[in-house]
This record gives sequence, structure tokens and C-alpha cells, in this order.
Amino acid sequence: MATESTGTTEITGSCLCGAVRYVITSEPMMAGHCHCRACQKASGGAGASAIAVPEDAVTITGTVKYYDNPTDSGGVSSKGFCPECGSRLMGKATGMPGLLTISAGSLDDPALFKPTMNIFTASAQPWAPMDPDLAHFEGMPDMG
Repeated sequence: MATESTGTTEITGSCLCGAVRYVITSEPMMAGHCHCRACQKASGGAGASAIAVPEDAVTITGTVKYYDNPTDSGGVSSKGFCPECGSRLMGKATGMPGLLTISAGSLDDPALFKPTMNIFTASAQPWAPMDPDLAHFEGMPDMG
């Protein structure tokens, strides 16, 4: 749930079992749907929906286990999940230092997720419809 605390928005969330919780004290820098093959395999579906926030704006309670996989650009993408229930919670990538992506479904109030883009659409599955009103990028857009 987003609450106002001393003038700062707080966004909270957790894994399915509650062993891992987080508090975000920053507005999302971006929000979107990723259709890369790694997100498809990690989610077991069409991809992953997430917000990106500064890593130093996230306080985590509990232990997050990370799985590192190589990216097409030669970097590393780390998928963070709860070691108890397996819920995918967050991710980080060497190509986006200082940013943490937070899985939209793990938010206590998932309605706060307001996507603006689809990324890695070149890997999107034909059975997964995309909102035509969102920006579409065949790969990762330049975030600079």
C-alpha cells in the first residue's frame, strides 16, 4: 500500500508466504512489461511486469535469493526470489546499475502499477496481447 510518511511515498510488498517484505521510499522511475525470454522462463508466462526504483530506496526484511543469468549484451541479470515460497520479487542487471526492478504482482497494492512501455517485444509471444497505447521497444530502451 502507498502511504504518505513524512512527505515521502512508501510502496510496500511481499512474497506469497510473507517471509520477505520490502518498503520502497521512491516513486517508480519506470514501469513496464518485459517480454524477454529470461522473464518468460522465470515467470512461466508471457514475461514480467515490474517497476524500477533506485536500489537505495528499498528496504528489505528477510532473505532474497538471487539467480544470475547472462544477458544478450554480455551483462548479468539477477532474478531475486523468496527461498521459502519461490515468489519472484525483484531483479537487478549490470546494465542498470543502482536500479532494482520490483515485480508488480508482489506489491501490496498491485493497482499502483501503471505501465508505460513494453520492452523486448522482439521476443514477445504471439499469444500474449500487448496494449497498443504503450510504447513498444524491440529490445531495452536507452535509459540515459
